[in-house]
Amino acid sequence: MSDLSESRDEGVARTARLRSDVSHSARIWNYWLGGKDNYPVDQQVGDQILSFVPELPRSAVADRRFLARAVRFLAGEAGVRQFLDIGTGLPTADNTHEVAQRVDASCRIVYVDNDPLVLAHASALLTSTPEGATDYIDADVHDPEAILRGAARTLDFGRPVAITMLGILNFVLDTDEAVSIVHRLLDAVPSGSHLVVSHPTTEVDGEAMTQAVEYWNGQGSAQMTLRSRAELVRLFDRVEVLEPGIVSCSRWRPDDTDTAIVDVTHFGGVGRKP
Repeated sequence: MSDLSESRDEGVARTARLRSDVSHSARIWNYWLGGKDNYPVDQQVGDQILSFVPELPRSAVADRRFLARAVRFLAGEAGVRQFLDIGTGLPTADNTHEVAQRVDASCRIVYVDNDPLVLAHASALLTSTPEGATDYIDADVHDPEAILRGAARTLDFGRPVAITMLGILNFVLDTDEAVSIVHRLLDAVPSGSHLVVSHPTTEVDGEAMTQAVEYWNGQGSAQMTLRSRAELVRLFDRVEVLEPGIVSCSRWRPDDTDTAIVDVTHFGGVGRKP
């Protein structure tokens, strides 16, 4: 089959996956963040979820701010120049490459997602400073080997890499499998690499969050799960967890602009591979 035929077939497959009649987590997240890349079904399901947990938009904002603070720390204090952002989501303000390259223009970033809407907007993620680089991989978190093969086009796995996995491991329902995926990714990077994870939990508004996830899983969308803090600790068992530990995203090294800090349903943490 020619490259042109393959490209056409891939485009057809992606279009088939881009359904406006079934809600999608990235689009609901976009809706809660005030974006426009969502459909009426996403707004309807998003509003229904908010009836269980009205504070979720606050959690969405805290998750994005956590990413920005973690990337600034990694590119700044930790000196990391390579980022593998798995579960990218829809482009918004302060994407990983924008934050990292403001610290050091030579940073290289690879984005990974398998949502066709994210792919359609990938051009916004592929801007880069001349000194650095960005790339996008259409791949699934369940297939770390494909992720690593694709990322090797842009990243040097002989040098430290920051692996960021925000709001993605909750779509790996089995905790043992989630841990195995993290282990495989960490096995591919050297000492001095870092792991960044955020995840919806049962630690804040646990009963309401459980109801919201049960509703979500009944909509025909990608199934997801909540995890306890103890289960999240398992995801970091190959790294040294940095202070302040695995905490509500709003409480991970807040800066001067983070006033009136309150606990949110997403917990996050950063660890360094020894």
